[in-house]
Amino acid sequence: MYKYLNTILMKHILLLLIALFILNSCATKKEILYFQDSEHYNKTPISYTRPTIQPNDILKITVRALVEELARPYNRTPVGNSQSGGSTEMMKLEGYLVSENNTINFPQLGKIYTKDKTTQQLEEELTRLLEDGDHLKNPTVNVRLINAKVTILGEVSGPGTYDFAEESITLLQALGLAGDLTINGKREDILVVRETDGVYNTAHVDLTSAQLLTSPYYLIKPNDVIMVNPNGPKIKSSGFVGNVGTFISVFSIVLSTVLLITR
Repeated sequence: MYKYLNTILMKHILLLLIALFILNSCATKKEILYFQDSEHYNKTPISYTRPTIQPNDILKITVRALVEELARPYNRTPVGNSQSGGSTEMMKLEGYLVSENNTINFPQLGKIYTKDKTTQQLEEELTRLLEDGDHLKNPTVNVRLINAKVTILGEVSGPGTYDFAEESITLLQALGLAGDLTINGKREDILVVRETDGVYNTAHVDLTSAQLLTSPYYLIKPNDVIMVNPNGPKIKSSGFVGNVGTFISVFSIVLSTVLLITR
């Protein structure tokens, strides 16, 4: 009788250990699904913001005029040059590198300050300077950032640094470039690191809530860094806790063997 009760007790212990191990290694639905409260954010207005020009940005600046020959001295390369038009790397070499002092050296105009300016504001300033200085009549100036990039690290399918042509992209688009989060990514706590005017700012965003749509970090800016930390189950499966899980598994096998022997 005692042997029978002992066997029953050991079986219950084994089942309990197995249950604890399974629960310890599983992620819940709440931790996995995106935008779980999306119905509350239907028709949320989009707030478009243009990023300001930062040091180490590379700008492609094109000046046009009614008579193209008159605009030639204000362009580093001839407008419509097909040799450099198809090569991003060549455009970077021929572009205007913004200095640490937030300046560029523009042909005929000299030093131009870019601090706190968007590309559109720089276009307007260059147009005004060319007109007011009687350089060109009714010029058209186009400014584009050509080295926009975002770095994505952690629990994503393809961590790395990705270039993009837009002035800004959404956080979801950026994560899409990296192949989305793995099943082990902590969706409710994504860290975004942003440099603005020589100062680093950090923010934690929650992909499981559609409140992200109203966050100033929903739109990613050039040079942002996105870090996806591992979730609880991933952390538990490594290090000390992982060793405990392995111990439980080994103990379960030993216990099963003992039960078979003592039957």
